[in-house]
Amino acid sequence: MTKFTDLALGPKILKAVEEAGYETPTPIQAGAIPPALEGRDVLGIAQTGTGKTASFTLPMIHMLARGRARARMPRSLVLCPTRELAAQVAENFDTYSKNVKLTKALLIGGVSFKEQDQLIDRGVDVLIATPGRLLDHFERGKLLLTGVQVMVVDEADRMLDMGFIPDIERIFSLTPFTRQTLFFSATMAPEIERITNTFLSNPVRIEVARQATASETIAQEVVMTKTARGEKGAREKRAILRGVIEREGEKMTNGIVFCNRKVDVDIVAKSLKKYGFDAAPIHGDLDQSQRTRTLDQFRDGGLKILVASDVAARGLDIPSVSHVFNYDVPTHSEDYVHRIGRTGRAGRDGKAVMICAPSDEKLLDAIEKLIDKAIPRADAPEVQLDDKPQRGRRKKDDEGSDEGESRGRGRGRRRKDEAKAEEIVEATNENAAPAEAEAEVASEPAEARSDKDNTRGGRGRRGGRGGNDDRGGNKVVGMGDHMPSFIAKSFEERKAG
Repeated sequence: MTKFTDLALGPKILKAVEEAGYETPTPIQAGAIPPALEGRDVLGIAQTGTGKTASFTLPMIHMLARGRARARMPRSLVLCPTRELAAQVAENFDTYSKNVKLTKALLIGGVSFKEQDQLIDRGVDVLIATPGRLLDHFERGKLLLTGVQVMVVDEADRMLDMGFIPDIERIFSLTPFTRQTLFFSATMAPEIERITNTFLSNPVRIEVARQATASETIAQEVVMTKTARGEKGAREKRAILRGVIEREGEKMTNGIVFCNRKVDVDIVAKSLKKYGFDAAPIHGDLDQSQRTRTLDQFRDGGLKILVASDVAARGLDIPSVSHVFNYDVPTHSEDYVHRIGRTGRAGRDGKAVMICAPSDEKLLDAIEKLIDKAIPRADAPEVQLDDKPQRGRRKKDDEGSDEGESRGRGRGRRRKDEAKAEEIVEATNENAAPAEAEAEVASEPAEARSDKDNTRGGRGRRGGRGGNDDRGGNKVVGMGDHMPSFIAKSFEERKAG
């Protein structure tokens, strides 16, 4: 059996590897390190969790042990698709190069440009970056890539999937033609074949596992839902997810829940926390400090459930994940392999559960075709759809009681408004009668006044009809405090007639 001592690595590197607790290299490490040490281009294909990161960090440290970096001209470059993966590669360099005097810089978004510029200005041996931030520094005139001796593209297929092809090609054009190039990926799409044919020179191809195969240590199952779409379908999926997690019981020490969309990551995490689960979200729209803090909590055991988008599906070294839950069926079948590869790492047992709606059955068929086996179906747990809808109008029940109650409430409000209006009119009639009219009424004989009151029935003062009486003794609503005399005269003439 091959050991690290058989790979011609320097003694200081071997000491660091031993102190890290490793003795036997993985197949991808045993196949990639020797040709990399010889200076040849390498194309490494291996599934997630097989140790690809050490396959390029160890030979790079060995080759960079001699020499010195110049200001703004790094000696090596590692490109990573996500901030988390770039930070993890930096940690690996720290672990394996602690006995070798090498400097490094990490260029990722969410971190101050000033701090990164200061590191580059002093000169670094190893530059680890995401493509966007690297080009930002280059365009600002803070970085030159003409001194790069070794260039690594990690998780190459993911880089291409995320739309980095133009950036990758531009970065390649900025590096020397004589550089050594190392490509590492979990799958080999046709687009990658084109890139490797263009930028790699007679590479050594190392493929330690059939493309897109899942580890045999991972138990897989699918839970089918009944509702396809809409808010009810989403509520059912969230309820099934909670039921599946509860069904695993103590066997689930921790787990990652994968969603296709960032908005669903937040909704699912909020739903889990609402029902007492220790969960937190992580996706590309969150602040970098929050993403780092959440990952650290998950690694250290302070967080039990990580709800993630595919930003966490590739390359993150979290070795002791017991379960992976696919809340959504991945739209790209290769992503299924990468997601469930977060569990069952380094020979450990793991379990992957996927929730599949009727509308996702074609995607499920594509996954089973890719991994060349049928995923066992599991019974859905009994759930209650008591998770309130996140959005949308209130719906009426089967009897339409909500609509009836709404109409009833409307009629009640109208009655209250009418009663209030009558009270206002009554108060106005009582307090605002013109003095002249009061004097005129007072001068009439008591018998006449009594006849008029009987005719009106008191409506002027109590019925809220204001100046509709024959004499106009009360205020006419809308006519102000004093009614013109010619209007009162017309009423008198009509009475006399």
